[in-house]
Amino acid sequence: MSTKVPQNTDQEIDIFQLSKSIGNFFDRVNRNIFRGIQFFVKNWIAVLILVVLGIALGFYLDSSKKSYQNQIVVTPNFESVDYLYAKIDLIQSKIASGDIDFTNKVFGTSGRNAIKKIEIKPVPDVYKFIEDKEQNFELIKLMAEVGEVKKVLEDNITSKNYTFHTITFTSNEEISEKEVVEPLLNYLNKSAYFDAIQKIGYKNLENEIAQNDTIIAQINHVLNGLSGNSKSDKLIYNNENLQLNDIIKTKQKLISEQGKNRFRLISFNKTIKEINSTININENKTVNGNFKIWLPIFFIFIFVLISMFLKFYRKQLALSKASQL
Repeated sequence: MSTKVPQNTDQEIDIFQLSKSIGNFFDRVNRNIFRGIQFFVKNWIAVLILVVLGIALGFYLDSSKKSYQNQIVVTPNFESVDYLYAKIDLIQSKIASGDIDFTNKVFGTSGRNAIKKIEIKPVPDVYKFIEDKEQNFELIKLMAEVGEVKKVLEDNITSKNYTFHTITFTSNEEISEKEVVEPLLNYLNKSAYFDAIQKIGYKNLENEIAQNDTIIAQINHVLNGLSGNSKSDKLIYNNENLQLNDIIKTKQKLISEQGKNRFRLISFNKTIKEINSTININENKTVNGNFKIWLPIFFIFIFVLISMFLKFYRKQLALSKASQL
């Protein structure tokens, strides 16, 4: 006759052990919470001193360690983009080395200590990059086929050919455009070579505009003459008349060029032309303005770590002495 061993007893034991383990876990949690409360009650004077010290130091740092970002959008004319980047790199190296005499020349005496960092980056504009430039358009098409468009657009050589570039510099106090931005732009435009190029380029563009206006006037005179010689009041346009078609296309092209040239003339008065500037942007980083919150927490954390270490050290030292007896 077979006998069956009941399994209910084993299951009850397992459930009992599980519930006991859970109860022990919560007991340990409660004891640790109580020890934490007891620790802060016991050391409330030291904790209070650390909190007051952290808040006071935090207020001081929040008021003195301000950071502002400033941006100037410029367009380098007459193929001066490499010159512009070299100048910005030179300024940054002088700021990093603490060359006061040099920063005086660039920013003036009011901004020499305020500027902490300066850099320049292009403003990506793929449409202007390929505008009226067939070789650039073909390059973008080729890169799109192999999936490397972004790499080409962000490449250092490619990005320098963009029209606009942003000069960004950080200051530890609010600045004025007259005292900092204008001296910086004046320094960037100080080049005997590019001064000569700018004067010639500006004069050439004025002459080109004047010549185009003359040619457009002559074309209008020719067209008016053809219209006047017509028997009807309307000018009859024949698609097979290629000569007349070329004249009209030339006029349209010249008018389009004149519009672009007049826009270019606005920026050709300087080698490095300022488009716009945005200054005194308060940098809202995680720590900026919150030292009075983070420092007390940091001081208390360090105090707890040191207390735990000392407690551990004393315990191990006592065990070590007991084992030697």
